Amino acid sequence: MRKVVWAAALAVALAAAGAASAKTFRWANDGDSNSMDPYARQETFLLSFDSNIYEPLVRRDRNLKAEPALATEWKQTAPDVWRFKLRHGVTFHDGTPFSADDVVFSFARVTGPGSNLAGAVALVKEVKKIDDYTVDFITKGPDPILPEEITVWDIMSKAWCEKNNAAQVADLTKSEENYATNHADGTGPFMLRDRQPDVQTTLVKNPHWWDKPQFNIDEAVFHRIADAHTRVAALLSGDLDMIYTVPPQDIDTIARTPHLKLISGPELRTIYLGFDVDRPELLESNVKGKNPMKDIRVRKAFYQAIDEDAIKSKVMRGYATPTGLMIGKGINGFDPALNKRLLPYDPAAAKKLLTEAGYPDGFEIGMDCPNDRYINDEGICTAVAAMLAKIGITVHPLIQTRAKFFAKILGPGYNTSFFMLGWTPATYDAHNMLINLLVKRTGKGRGDYNSGGYSNPRVETLVDQIQSETDPAKRTAEIHEALEIVKEDVATIPLHQQVLFWATRDNVSLVQQADDYFALRFVNMK
Repeated sequence: MRKVVWAAALAVALAAAGAASAKTFRWANDGDSNSMDPYARQETFLLSFDSNIYEPLVRRDRNLKAEPALATEWKQTAPDVWRFKLRHGVTFHDGTPFSADDVVFSFARVTGPGSNLAGAVALVKEVKKIDDYTVDFITKGPDPILPEEITVWDIMSKAWCEKNNAAQVADLTKSEENYATNHADGTGPFMLRDRQPDVQTTLVKNPHWWDKPQFNIDEAVFHRIADAHTRVAALLSGDLDMIYTVPPQDIDTIARTPHLKLISGPELRTIYLGFDVDRPELLESNVKGKNPMKDIRVRKAFYQAIDEDAIKSKVMRGYATPTGLMIGKGINGFDPALNKRLLPYDPAAAKKLLTEAGYPDGFEIGMDCPNDRYINDEGICTAVAAMLAKIGITVHPLIQTRAKFFAKILGPGYNTSFFMLGWTPATYDAHNMLINLLVKRTGKGRGDYNSGGYSNPRVETLVDQIQSETDPAKRTAEIHEALEIVKEDVATIPLHQQVLFWATRDNVSLVQQADDYFALRFVNMK
């Protein structure tokens, strides 16, 4: 009854919002962007949402190719120096002119306390102002793909941040907030008009945007609707124009409904399982005095106990591509020959490995999962727990909203023993995944998302070589070696790449990108 009443109230609110303008675009997702600060977390939905307000120096076009944004051109003037020419005549939403000072400030801010996006500029040592519209990026050795790496790093206003006491990023892992958490001042195509966290956020067209609009909407109203049935019902009834994540179980219903259309395609994100291999004792286990996940036989047992084909068919309804690697097709460095599962699904073999490792009766372990981040994320975790139970592993899943989930498993605490996570290399290059997920944590943009604490000396060396290697053939060989090592080490258990499903009314046209970014600058309504 509560759901019915809540849904009715939601419908009234949505209808009222939609009546405001003929070009109002109404859309929903199961989770919210947890901050309007683009440095608060390196998480796709937050970065995607905030990129409608803020802009980087180099952006992605509708085909994911790098193109000029706040920078008009760039070149290497030395092996460790990239020079960027900045766009003239750009203003922030409050009217403040954009200049090199904002780029220098943004670099200091993104690499400073509270920031969760330092990995985007991890290989940059300094950003130096040459003049008001020229900056040099001095890198830590040669960095052949720097322009690709900074496409997720948006530029913020020095004057606005300092004026509003937001020169430092509020740390989401500590539930901190400052003015930039729920307010914004970018240079992008849309401006923030109203923010109600976890409920509704309204963006309006920026009339002074420097670029020529490829969209015709005046207003975009976002609704966070956690319940899948309510979200789909709002689309079916006409109260929404688009839902960002379509539950697999509702795909057929939407496909049969007049005036609705499904938009689907492969995603670059890899969904995987990870475990704490660093602590001497797990935080959440009945095994005391040692960490069973340090034993590769235990990790292999977990691997062989998990039936990814069943997850694909039963949980994902067929809308997933099983993987043996931590990257998928479309990411530079992907090798089909390596993309085979390391071990076959075999509970008996898994049970034998556990016995050999000294756990004939299994053990208990906690598992961290979100319920509003990935497609059927809670369902995947529930299935994994059931599969591991067959070999004597008792999993205690902790299912949380993305805000609580990320705050728990990421730095500075990395308070997890076993977890599910997804990763899309922002550069569309394997190095991004390796340097973020599978090297030692430094707190300075290297290993910042390595929740399990995995490290291998050879991988550390390879990651350093990959980042500065200018010979494409050598670089590819180094990537392949690193991918093979982490696969053999069972550093993680790769599961699959999702198939993206969005749904819209038939009067809406938009662009679905394989990185799962949703750019309002490509939305048009008839």
